[in-house]
Amino acid sequence: MESFFAFAKAALPWVAVGLLIAVFCARAAGKKKREETKEEKPDNYGTEGMCLGMCFGTAIGTALGNNTGLGISLGMLIGLAIGSAIEKKAQDDGDNER
Repeated sequence: MESFFAFAKAALPWVAVGLLIAVFCARAAGKKKREETKEEKPDNYGTEGMCLGMCFGTAIGTALGNNTGLGISLGMLIGLAIGSAIEKKAQDDGDNER
């Protein structure tokens, strides 16, 4: 079992980096496609998800055995994925309510 944990500590950061690169490439391809079709860019919570994921990843990584670096990288990746999936709703100016 110890060899599995050693492998996970060595391989998981590289897997997280690979998944992060894939997410960025997919977002860039989607942005290029939207520009070609002149679609309005939908806003999402990607940045907020990364921030919260980094915070929770640090806390969980530290609590589970001093894997802070692994927790940060996986937390940011998971936070970005979840935050990118949630679209922001259009906000009104509030002028209609007066």
